[in-house]
Amino acid sequence: MKYNRPHSTAAWGTMAKDWEQGIDFARLNRERFERAQAAIRQAGLGGVLCFNFDNIRYVTGTHIGEWARDKFDRYALCPRDGLPFLWDPAPPAKRISSPWIADRVAAPISIMQGALPPRMRVEEDFAKQIKQMLVHYGIDKEPLGIDGLELPMLRALERQGIEIVDGQQAMLDAREIKTPDEIELLKLAAGMVDATYVDISRAIRPGTRENELVAIAHDRLFRLGSERVECVNSVAGPRGKPHSHTFSDRIIQPGDMVFLDIMHSYNGYHTCYYRTFICGEPNKHQIEAYETCSKWVSAAIDVIRPGVTVDQVAAVWPNAQEFGYKDEEEAFLLQYGHGIGLSLWERPIFTKRFQGQNTVLKEGMVFAVECWKGAADGSGAARIEEEVVVTKDGCQVITCFPSDRLISCGLPGCDVF
Repeated sequence: MKYNRPHSTAAWGTMAKDWEQGIDFARLNRERFERAQAAIRQAGLGGVLCFNFDNIRYVTGTHIGEWARDKFDRYALCPRDGLPFLWDPAPPAKRISSPWIADRVAAPISIMQGALPPRMRVEEDFAKQIKQMLVHYGIDKEPLGIDGLELPMLRALERQGIEIVDGQQAMLDAREIKTPDEIELLKLAAGMVDATYVDISRAIRPGTRENELVAIAHDRLFRLGSERVECVNSVAGPRGKPHSHTFSDRIIQPGDMVFLDIMHSYNGYHTCYYRTFICGEPNKHQIEAYETCSKWVSAAIDVIRPGVTVDQVAAVWPNAQEFGYKDEEEAFLLQYGHGIGLSLWERPIFTKRFQGQNTVLKEGMVFAVECWKGAADGSGAARIEEEVVVTKDGCQVITCFPSDRLISCGLPGCDVF
């Protein structure tokens, strides 16, 4: 079964050219920062001190690679008024590579996830550094939002008399609606996965292992220009029921259903993109599972338009017990939707587990819709996921690899051999 929503493809390529417009990165950085500041003012904050890598990138238009993610050794202040300030492990390099940050960059201070002994009290120097900057911006008496921080550093800020509040909500407010350049980058990221699934479909055959498909995906994506392959789930045969959410070294055999989820980012913008294949020809139980899964995805997409709530979308999906799970807690993520952008999971979130959010869909939101259905004979499962952009009267699908039927691979007479 196939939904009736149009596919939307990227208009531009991945390289800058003098004869075609492409992504306007200066506009991207400016519009993201403006949205962040507007959300901070709306929340009544003096500023937000960002440790989340995606928030730092959204505010400053800078990056340092993935090695520093979650180390709390890089942070940025987005003030209510004025330009942002960045603390980065490579200030001299940033002044060259990111000239828009100019002299608003300095070295960070960190307890290195506790690796530096507490007796050194490094967090006190960090807190003084931040207090000094808040005074500089004239916001030291205002609430300071934080998106996530180690407890000793948080307590040190409080000892400086700084009122700490939740800053992640303001940042998620800012990032909820995507700018035209963000949408274009999300389309390009999805297009890279379209190409990757061609390689995957050609590699599925008896004897290929799940982890080899993961390697193929990494190779193709990095060659196409991906900056991060966050995860590739590769699940074959009975490992798909119940859903294991990870790959192994299982050898694919004739009759195996094989599903993959490819999560990578291009210029920071993510994909979450499931497709399901069959090695050889499917049996009736596998066809039924795939068609049912496709029907559930289609039903959700056909509801999506501005003004609809996330609960109304989730309502089209079956209850957990109807597809073999004990309750919505254990079935969480199997009939699911999530915003996608600089982070893999953003607003909005669609699920029967957390009803009553009352989040209303708006034009310019981008999210993924994913469903799962196990085959009745236990031979595998179907997993399908589409990414969509909410338009003024519906939505557009930006994941273009075919999903209207279960594609057979790997043996003579199959679709792909």
